Amino acid sequence: MTELAKKRPEFRNINALKDLPTYRMPAAAWVSILHRISGVIMFVLLPFIVWMLDKSLTSEISFDAFTAAFRAGVGFVPGWFLKLTVLALIWAYLHHFVAGLRHIWMDLSHSAVTKEFGKSSAITTLVISIALAVVLGAKLFGLY
Repeated sequence: MTELAKKRPEFRNINALKDLPTYRMPAAAWVSILHRISGVIMFVLLPFIVWMLDKSLTSEISFDAFTAAFRAGVGFVPGWFLKLTVLALIWAYLHHFVAGLRHIWMDLSHSAVTKEFGKSSAITTLVISIALAVVLGAKLFGLY
């Protein structure tokens, strides 16, 4: 056993309150976790997506009711909350798509995958998905 191996700290019991807040995850870990979260968001909000599709495509009257829902709300749910929900869906779709393309690229070029590529592609994935979500969110909230 080398001297370096002897000096390493040994973690047998991890205290979630003390150890996890100080642990710095790499960008690839964040992308992986957010990829799973975006998939869950899309799955959980699938009934909302079907409702939006139904309201927007049934007739002109239902489309007017659909657009009015984002201004005035539906029942006890205010319009701004519907917009935030749609913004979450926009981010989830964009992040899941971009992270999926990243995974496909890594699968296709597995011999070229390095630690540096993993870090740079993870940062690129985060920047692209957040930037596109901000642009589309600005459109959703009527900034342009």
